[in-house]
Amino acid sequence: MFPWLKDAFALSYAELGLLMSIFFVVSCVAQASSGFLVDRIGARPVLFAGVGLLALAALTYSQSNGYAMLILGAVIAGCGNGIFHPVDFTLINHKVSPPNLPYAYSMHGVTGYLGWAAAPAFMVGIAELSGWRIAFLSAAVLEACVLFILWINRSKLIDNVQERRAESQASAQAANPSGFPDSAFAFLKLPAVWLCWMFFFFSMAATSSLQSFAPTALFEIYGVAISVGSYFITLLALGSAAGVLFGGYLAAKLKAPQKIVSSCLSLTILMSLLLAGGSTPMDLIPILFCIIGFGYGVLAPSRDLLVKQVTPQGVSGRVYGIVYSGIDLGAAVGPFIFGFFMDAGLPKALFIGIALFQLMIIPTVLKVTSKTRAQVA
Repeated sequence: MFPWLKDAFALSYAELGLLMSIFFVVSCVAQASSGFLVDRIGARPVLFAGVGLLALAALTYSQSNGYAMLILGAVIAGCGNGIFHPVDFTLINHKVSPPNLPYAYSMHGVTGYLGWAAAPAFMVGIAELSGWRIAFLSAAVLEACVLFILWINRSKLIDNVQERRAESQASAQAANPSGFPDSAFAFLKLPAVWLCWMFFFFSMAATSSLQSFAPTALFEIYGVAISVGSYFITLLALGSAAGVLFGGYLAAKLKAPQKIVSSCLSLTILMSLLLAGGSTPMDLIPILFCIIGFGYGVLAPSRDLLVKQVTPQGVSGRVYGIVYSGIDLGAAVGPFIFGFFMDAGLPKALFIGIALFQLMIIPTVLKVTSKTRAQVA
């Protein structure tokens, strides 16, 4: 919705990037905090609160009369967005058997990418027909419908908090049988947890920047209409959805996450550099976005399995909260940085920077794999 907000409130790209940064910084804090809350009171009430806050955020955006209200909407939305990874992965790990986890992660990712794909088409389509305020109102109604569906199916969203606490205590006692119990923050000492955090930080710094500014960058480099460029983001998400389906199967069969991730990132780096070159034929641009999305999707289940492998028993909420907070911080930093490049008239720097961020991911997954093997040994 950046083009509409930019025109409605005469905002610069840096100001738009700051909105994204506020959203993701708040989400980062909320995600790390909600993980502890999930381990204490369970996933279901945290999920209901998060979806309700997202509906309130969309309603706030729709009634905005200036930049201050846009900031308020970003804060509320960040609080709502921050609950999902601790909630989702706690429920999945609790209810799905280990052999089926790659497939569960795959389907979980597919639904997320399909929602990501539908969002630009949904919001842009309504904004073009009825205006950006109606688009945000429609989003609020949609979130309310989601909350209603979750409430109807609330009996299926229960995780056994007492069982997870017992697992956590047993794991801590086994690791330190003669000493004092480890604190609730003991998992922060694990290097693999922070390597996973770095993985998510660089990954989301790249993808959020691409999602935020690719339509404008394509317009300035290739003359592609912004509305058309917005639909390329949809193609990116659809490619990711297809990639996640294939990636779940690949992760279950190959059991070589470092090879899968390195190969996929090498492919997406090449595609990003081709877009930065400025000489890609127009007909190939949507194909490149599909390939980038497919590469992101294929590596996702292997990535989630790595996080599962480094997670101590009984503390999944707080580990996922901390690790996936790297997503939010990366998404806060990326658009803020590239907003300045866009204001400076350097659209090619967007795709070059995305390639560099992806390049920085590869060493983290190799080190996570070595740490995981060391723990297993």
